[in-house]
Amino acid sequence: MINGEVSFWWNQIGRAETRPSLPGPVTADVCIVGAGYTGLWTAYYLKKAAPALRIVIIEQRFAGYGASGRNGGWLTNSVTGGREQYVASHGREAAARFQTSMNETVDEVIRVAAAEGIDADIVKGGEFTVAYDGPQQQRLEATARAEQRWEMTDVELLSPAAARARIDVAGTTGAMWHPHCARIHPARLVAGLAAVVEALGVEIYENTRVSEITPRRAETEHGAVTAEFVVRATEGFTAGLKGLHRAWLPMNSSLIATAPLGAEVWESIGWDGLETLGDMAHAYMYAQRTADDRIAIGGRGVPYRYGSQTDSDGHTPASTVEALRGILTRFFPATAGVAIDHAWSGVLGVPRDWAATVGLDPVTGLAWAGGYVGTGVATTNLAGRTLTDLILDRDTALTGLPWVNHRVRNWEPEPLRWLAVHALYRAYSFADHAELTRRRTTSPLASLADVVSGRGH
Repeated sequence: MINGEVSFWWNQIGRAETRPSLPGPVTADVCIVGAGYTGLWTAYYLKKAAPALRIVIIEQRFAGYGASGRNGGWLTNSVTGGREQYVASHGREAAARFQTSMNETVDEVIRVAAAEGIDADIVKGGEFTVAYDGPQQQRLEATARAEQRWEMTDVELLSPAAARARIDVAGTTGAMWHPHCARIHPARLVAGLAAVVEALGVEIYENTRVSEITPRRAETEHGAVTAEFVVRATEGFTAGLKGLHRAWLPMNSSLIATAPLGAEVWESIGWDGLETLGDMAHAYMYAQRTADDRIAIGGRGVPYRYGSQTDSDGHTPASTVEALRGILTRFFPATAGVAIDHAWSGVLGVPRDWAATVGLDPVTGLAWAGGYVGTGVATTNLAGRTLTDLILDRDTALTGLPWVNHRVRNWEPEPLRWLAVHALYRAYSFADHAELTRRRTTSPLASLADVVSGRGH
């Protein structure tokens, strides 16, 4: 088994030759810090809208090194943190516009990939969420009913038999499905996008770490980039920037990928629709059937490293690998003897209120987007289009969405945030175990953890 080496996705396709580092001080119209999905989508739409702009992207390792090249490959329509927070702050109509925009964003990513010749193994099979114990089934039904009160969500509730006919998860009590999600190959998408923006004339400098962002300036060890606008697109690595150590917490997520499964295994599982797969556990899992017939399955693992530290290459503890293997075989007993080919981890950005944000301060020229909490594959595209409109001073439907210029307080200092995050995820794990083995209703421990964490809006 390969452990780390950034991700299975990158190991599968190989990386292009490293791009050069920043050659020295540079002046540009727009400087983007971070060459992941957020930075690349922003560069793409800006360059399409205003080809004369000089756009420089600075990346600490290589394009797609972070979550963009390590995620589970869910291009889905989730509003990060949920719609209800925006109902409370902006009203139901604004929340509905946001959800509709996310639905459209899924299709926009698919459109651009096709138009630009990016083959990212995209299949729009929808998102399938399964329950397999009583409390999960109760939450599933309540969630489906709540979703169905919004006509644009298109959620269907499935009986146990209908659910098993699509994906035969052991012990299935029911499932829900919606069409606004596609399976993707994350590294193929980010590598293709980087090549496209370079061909448009965007400059990407790799192995160049930005230490501090100040108005109209990004400091690096090779010199500063001065620009009218500086876009912070650093997601889970934001805590490494001067003055932003407590802004977004870098939460770890881990995945494993099996060896390709044989036809007889797939015959028992089904999964012919290539839906993305999740569950109703508190410490939830996520999975996809890959283009070469593997299962890539992920979950939380070690949730957070003290002091907002981030790993270097995605190395994953053996205990996390075994926990994920346990979920895999519990879901699909036919995979019990299947080899695990790769394990890897990465960090995602978590704001204190678990809500993503995009914005621009026109006085300082500082722009930002992120805090996707694991729902960034689609949301980064919406962020890139929104940042384009903000930078070009366009008053559009996107700039009027309720997440624009949303502000949130910092996380608590150490050791409080380390203690809190680990206690919360231990509580979620205890709650899941209790629900699976003996409880008939949702554990109050999980409900309390939701409130304390800020997830319970």
